[in-house]
Amino acid sequence: MSVAFRRESDDEHMEPKFELPIPPGPNWVTARGLRLTQEQVAALEAIDTAAMDEEAAKKHRRVLRYWRTRLATAELRPAADGETVAFGTRVTYRLNRQEKTVTIVGDDEADPHEGRISFSAPLARAMMDAEIGEAVDFAGKDGAIEIVAIGVVDDEA
Repeated sequence: MSVAFRRESDDEHMEPKFELPIPPGPNWVTARGLRLTQEQVAALEAIDTAAMDEEAAKKHRRVLRYWRTRLATAELRPAADGETVAFGTRVTYRLNRQEKTVTIVGDDEADPHEGRISFSAPLARAMMDAEIGEAVDFAGKDGAIEIVAIGVVDDEA
């Protein structure tokens, strides 16, 4: 019989389930980021998957693998000195005549709505190693960002 007339199983058309993508580069974390990752792993490990349906259990195990990998590869960075923009600093900057403040953290700890951006974000990369009063290039514009203040982050927050 021709394959054109046979019924294919539904499984043949299902999208494959891949692992959660790991951000490229180092897995730098603040003390807060390390604590949050440890808490996430502990919370996921505490969940009993026996009562879950097969698909939910697979999804849970995939998420747990992601967080275990992130915990295993976490590199706790030393506290910044606050002299220049660096990983773990809170930076107030002026862009387009507006002042904003962000904290530069690891990929998993980043939350732009809370003012935490990843060290790998274009904005953070543009400001790295700058000092107070320095103007840095951003988005193709010379001196687009002016560094107004730099502070050391309280990692317990």
